[in-house]
Amino acid sequence: EVRLVESGGGSVQAGGSLRLSCAVSEYQFSRHCMAWFRQAPGEEREVVASISDISRTTYADSVKGRFTISRDSAANTLFLRMNSLKPEDTGVYYCAAAQWYPAMCERASAYGYWGQGTQVTVSS
Repeated sequence: EVRLVESGGGSVQAGGSLRLSCAVSEYQFSRHCMAWFRQAPGEEREVVASISDISRTTYADSVKGRFTISRDSAANTLFLRMNSLKPEDTGVYYCAAAQWYPAMCERASAYGYWGQGTQVTVSS
């Protein structure tokens, strides 16, 4: 069974930084697209950043230049470095893994495996 476990969320003030991690098991991590999604209260879940098997990355316009997605295939771990955080970045952040290969990593529909989510709260 594929398992994704996020960590690293928390509460920070605007302008601060956080790094999220996602440990992945029972999955061919190095072969597939991975992504971070977030869901703000009352909003739909949205793709924040994605990364392909060859580490090609895509970002939502709202986080470009502030967030960095990366992967460590040796450790089966996905990361999201978040700098210059804003109150509108508040939400539950989910790690996601693609269901099949190949896939269009920037498409939300590519993802079928999810972590439990980690809360990020940014205060002004």
